[in-house]
Amino acid sequence: MTAALALGDDALVLSHRLGEWAGHAPQLEEDVALANIALDLLGQARVLLSMAGDEDELAYLREERAFRNVQLVEQPNGDFAHTIARQLYFSVYQELLYRQLAEGDGPFAPLARKAVKEVAYHRDHAEHWTLRLGDGTEESHTRMQRGLDALWRFTGELFEPVEGVDADRESMLHDWLASVTSVVERATLTLPSGPQTGAWTAGAGREGLHTESFGRMLAEMQHLHRSHPGASW
Repeated sequence: MTAALALGDDALVLSHRLGEWAGHAPQLEEDVALANIALDLLGQARVLLSMAGDEDELAYLREERAFRNVQLVEQPNGDFAHTIARQLYFSVYQELLYRQLAEGDGPFAPLARKAVKEVAYHRDHAEHWTLRLGDGTEESHTRMQRGLDALWRFTGELFEPVEGVDADRESMLHDWLASVTSVVERATLTLPSGPQTGAWTAGAGREGLHTESFGRMLAEMQHLHRSHPGASW
C-alpha cells in the first residue's frame, strides 16, 4: 500500500531524527519534549507500516531506495534552530493532512482522528520555539533564519500528490503557507521565496531518491536488527 508506506516512512524517519537529540538537547525539558514527539511519530509509523506489511521488516530490512518518505524529514538535525525549522514546516503540514483525513471515511481516518491532537502539540511546540529563537538574541535569530532558508527547498514535496491519500493538496498548500508565514513574521523572520518565483522545488523522496545523509541514518537505524537476525527481545 503505497500511501501507507509514504505516510509511515515520514513518521518513522522523523521519529529517528528527533530521537538523535536524546541527551543532547539544549535543556533537559527539551530532551523530554523531543523524545515525546519522537514517540508519538513512532506510534503513528507502527500503525501505518502495519497497514502495508510487517512493520519490523519494513523498518529494518528495506534498502534505501524502497523508502518513500519526503526528503525534508531525513535532513540532519543540524543545530537546534535547524531542527525547529524542520519541525515547523513538517508539523504544520501533518496537522493539516490529518485534519482532512480525519473528516473522511478512508483507511487513514481512524489513525488521523487519534493522532491529530498529538500533531497539534508538535506544531505548537515548533511555533513556540520559532518565536522564541527568532525574536530572541541576534545569534538565535540568525540561526533560526538560516534553518528556515536551508530547509525551504525540501518543502515543495509535501504537496505532491500521493496515490491513495485523499486530500485537497491545493487547499493544504494555501493554509500551510498562511500558517507558516504568520509564525515566521511574528518571529521577526523572513520566509524564503515561494513557489511562484521558481525557487521552491520538490524532491523525489516519494520515488525512493534520497539525500546523502539518509543512507548513513538508515545504516544506524537498522544496524542492531540486521546484526542479530531472528533475535527476540
